[in-house]
Amino acid sequence: MARTVVDVHAHAMPMSLLRWLEGEGLADLSRLEDHIVVIDPRVSGVGAGAPLPLPDSMFDNAVRLAEMAADAVSHQAISLPPFLMGSTCTDTDLVLELVRRGNDALAELVADDESLIGLVGVPVGHPGAEAELRRGLDELGLAGAAIGSRGAGKDLDDPVNAPVWSLLAEREVFTFLHPSAMPDPPRMKDFWFPQLVGYPMETAIATARLAFSGVLEANRFPLCLAHGGGCLPSLRGRLDMGWDRKPVAHTTEVPPSEIFDRLYYDTAVFSPVLLQRLIEDVGAEHVLVGTDYPFDLREKHPVAAVDTLGLSSEQNRAVLGEVAARLLRIS
Repeated sequence: MARTVVDVHAHAMPMSLLRWLEGEGLADLSRLEDHIVVIDPRVSGVGAGAPLPLPDSMFDNAVRLAEMAADAVSHQAISLPPFLMGSTCTDTDLVLELVRRGNDALAELVADDESLIGLVGVPVGHPGAEAELRRGLDELGLAGAAIGSRGAGKDLDDPVNAPVWSLLAEREVFTFLHPSAMPDPPRMKDFWFPQLVGYPMETAIATARLAFSGVLEANRFPLCLAHGGGCLPSLRGRLDMGWDRKPVAHTTEVPPSEIFDRLYYDTAVFSPVLLQRLIEDVGAEHVLVGTDYPFDLREKHPVAAVDTLGLSSEQNRAVLGEVAARLLRIS
């Protein structure tokens, strides 16, 4: 019998959404044959004219399902990539329309195959984010949520997002946090550093703010961090030390590492040593397969990356899919 392998970190760029952006003058699809799309910086958060990869698997389910089978992945939890989150845009009307159309397109993409699970995009930072989350869960039937690391120039712990956290906690919604911006952009402009360096730093900052602000202590829901938590795992000791010694950082009843232990982390760390250490730190039941499919900066052999660690059969099953299936209510 085939194993249940759930990839919680997969993306799609539905063609219907890209065509709408093109019609609004916010995307250039003239290079489709080269598998490239250019998206307006107000939407993408990247520089003007930056070519973004657009393999057929981003919008063609036949290609996606064939590649999943080749990778022995039985299910994907699919979210819109950060380039379609509008996280750095302060135009609330544009962001709400973008995310609404993105969620509609994603729901349509996953509607005909039970192996594809949609995660509703949440326009954090904007009034109305909770309403779109509720619509995605209740009307579109999406199984979980996906959030960026900031929105509308606000950090995730901004009070505007309080209704979002309340709803996620009330329903215990599986939520995937993907970095959607970067700290200090001028220093990240070279060497593909926005993704290689900026994203891991951004995840650590966003999650640390959620912890120290009390958001994660007050609102319990299954939150999963992309890229193995980015830089966060290596900061656990330092953050605990600050919580212990600095009154301004002693904001929660328990040290931040206890809060981080309750979170989930994907396996996209690209190193067996780092993946083994992550499992040792938080336990196999808190590490879930994640690939960043179908981008080129993805884990190309997700099952082998776990199988070669020498985990017990119980731990192996937990990481590969048993826990994710429970959290996403996959039968």
